[in-house]
Amino acid sequence: MIEEMARPELSVVLPVYNEGESVAPVIRGLLDGIHLPCELLVVYDFDEDTTVPVARALAAELPEIRPIKNELGRGVLNAMKAGIAESRGNFVLVSMADGSDEPQVVDGMVAKAREGADVVAASRYMRGGHQVGGPFMKRSMSRAAGLSLHWFGGVPIHDPTNNFKLYSRGFLDTVTIESTAGFELALELSVKATLAGRRLAEVPTTWRDRTAGKSNFKLRAWLPHYLHWYFAAFRGRFRIRPRRDESA
Repeated sequence: MIEEMARPELSVVLPVYNEGESVAPVIRGLLDGIHLPCELLVVYDFDEDTTVPVARALAAELPEIRPIKNELGRGVLNAMKAGIAESRGNFVLVSMADGSDEPQVVDGMVAKAREGADVVAASRYMRGGHQVGGPFMKRSMSRAAGLSLHWFGGVPIHDPTNNFKLYSRGFLDTVTIESTAGFELALELSVKATLAGRRLAEVPTTWRDRTAGKSNFKLRAWLPHYLHWYFAAFRGRFRIRPRRDESA
């Protein structure tokens, strides 16, 4: 049992797949941008992953880094679930290893969580948020889904599909993750928090498409899983009114 005093305030879960040397500036950027005690879990699927030697070399230099092998089965979803299960922080942040997320907004996300939010989204679609690059169809569908869930589905945040999110330990300890494919985790947890009457908050961010490596996003295969949670939000729309973050 981890003593409370030994817990970092923040755990960062970073799923990786053959990122090689390109992961080093992403990891350093995250740690440079976060100004509170944290651990950074680099979660990989197999020992031959080109990210592993880079992560281990960085861990020898930076004690915040914990390379973690995903034993739940290959894929980004299982990597995120494995990282969450291994995390020790009072708050858990999921970020991507492709450099698309903004480290400088993390402190603001933690501030929202300290004020009582159980889910804090880095939002591309609220005022002040932006999205740069990426496939047109993916961008359009993500924006349409996020804004329709916000305006008509009762979800308090504008960007429920973005996986760059922070969760409170108290919320994670009460929810069962049911996602089975791809990046649906963020949408599932956003919808479940909404339907449970949890407090959701957001901060604006600028998302930039990766400049190195190849995206593993599989829109056609994963779309039915996204639609499941999309319609779950609408089915529960009139059962409970979620608490909104008035400071957003």
